[in-house]
Amino acid sequence: MDTTRQLKIARLIQKELAEYFRRETGFAGPGSMISVTQVRISPDLSQARSYISVFPSSKAPEVVELMESQTKMIRYELGLKIGKQVRHIPELRFYVDDSLDYVEKISDLLKK
Repeated sequence: MDTTRQLKIARLIQKELAEYFRRETGFAGPGSMISVTQVRISPDLSQARSYISVFPSSKAPEVVELMESQTKMIRYELGLKIGKQVRHIPELRFYVDDSLDYVEKISDLLKK
């Protein structure tokens, strides 16, 4: 169960990451879109797991791999934005959120 503080920081990180990925279009490339669907933060506020949805989903593995290689820069930029609101900037981990693909697959199966 997440505390109120965890939820507030997770929402703040989600908002700032989404803004960062909107500005930095080099991650997904032309004709692609990145969404930060959810951020979960550890109880000690030291690690943040960010779930990323990529459209088209075929580019998701390479986008997450690029994000993992740029984690230090992303964390630095995040620190510039939220550094006044938190003591420590959490370590970032990125995961593919494939829930939309799962919903689409279930919908197609139900139509059959």
